[in-house]
Amino acid sequence: MSEPDDDRRYQVVLNQEEQYSVWPTGRELPLGWRAEGFEGTREECLKHIAEVWTDMRPASLRRAMDGPQG
Repeated sequence: MSEPDDDRRYQVVLNQEEQYSVWPTGRELPLGWRAEGFEGTREECLKHIAEVWTDMRPASLRRAMDGPQG
């Protein structure tokens, strides 16, 4: 949980399932995660995620559900 006076910078990150999270800028990313390109305060990053992550299903589930119908 972040503190009200948290002035640290964060970045938005994605994993291989295209799930989003925030990660402190300057820290090495965990294995399987990549930078999405947005940086800001924790609150700014969470707001950005809320705007862009409109389908919460993991990428593999989206592909399975949206794949060829037959």
